[in-house]
Amino acid sequence: MKLPLTHPQPDIQRFVRVIRGEEIPTRPPLAELFLDHEVERTIAKDCLGLDWVEPAPERDVMAAYLRNRAEVYYRMGYDYIRMWGGVDFPGDYIAASDTAALSRGQRQWANEQRGPIASWADFEAYPWPDPAKGDLWPYEYAATHLPEGMGMVVCPTSGFLEIPMDALLGYQNLCLLLYEQPDLVEAVFQRVGEIIYGMYKRLLGLPNLYGFFQGDDMGFKTGTLISPDHLRALVLPWHKKLADLAHEHGLVYLLHSCGNLDAILPDLIENVGIDARHSFEDEGNSVFEFKRNYGDRVAILGGVDVDKLARLPEPELRIYVRKVLEACAPGGRFALGSGNTVCNYVPIGNYFAMVEECMHYAGGCG
Repeated sequence: MKLPLTHPQPDIQRFVRVIRGEEIPTRPPLAELFLDHEVERTIAKDCLGLDWVEPAPERDVMAAYLRNRAEVYYRMGYDYIRMWGGVDFPGDYIAASDTAALSRGQRQWANEQRGPIASWADFEAYPWPDPAKGDLWPYEYAATHLPEGMGMVVCPTSGFLEIPMDALLGYQNLCLLLYEQPDLVEAVFQRVGEIIYGMYKRLLGLPNLYGFFQGDDMGFKTGTLISPDHLRALVLPWHKKLADLAHEHGLVYLLHSCGNLDAILPDLIENVGIDARHSFEDEGNSVFEFKRNYGDRVAILGGVDVDKLARLPEPELRIYVRKVLEACAPGGRFALGSGNTVCNYVPIGNYFAMVEECMHYAGGCG
């Protein structure tokens, strides 16, 4: 098969059956949290010859942009498009130059020291978004303009830990406030949870909606970013509410979370009830180890280490991707993709090589 595909055959219902363990396919489907904007644009313009437009508030422009996005994922062999947005939490971010091959000019990094909330006065003054006012039009348009066979998964904003940690409190300040003002921290997490949950409830009932794909980075190389007990008290209950909401409406709950989550994986699988876990890196959070330990209990999304995807020469990358396939495809409940995202510093040729290896996989999943 040559990429981009000329005649894709997406099947979102099969994708869901694979995730739930109801079907073992002959080859795995593909899965990504997202392709960086610059990667989408490059494929659309250079590989598909589309008249690319940048997203803008005007609905005709946004409609053209969404059609382009859908065409990219469709022609690259995906069964779904992931949509996000609608609520925004203003924060204090630090700008830095983007040195990637497909540079966006500047990147933004979270201010780890502190955010806009450090006291009850700050909490009261903060411009909390109203989920009832979140714009659903992009979701509605995308849901009704998908190629036949494709579905949609949604994620209105970043996660129940990420927003307090990155946008509102700052990582260092959060760690101090957990002990110095736990009531303030609890109030921040409660408000964030209510807003995110409220936005998800508004998205229920959209046509072609098949799942929630929530991102929430909770770990780093050797452990969780805050203590497992704090995560159990402040974060995981909200993930459980979302998973329950998804399941009550026949949807799957997919979780993207970076880092070593060994301490809370039983909670995520047994209590929260995630259907799939995404985000793996070979050092400290190996997809090979996860498959051995949990592959019969929860689906695996991605798995290809981004460092290898970005830096290996293509022949070596293909060998590595085949190893991921051979380890993870047997038994099903697996979709191949990057371990995190297809970043704008990943060579397009390497990304295509990864997808091609999945398309050509003949090892069988049974």
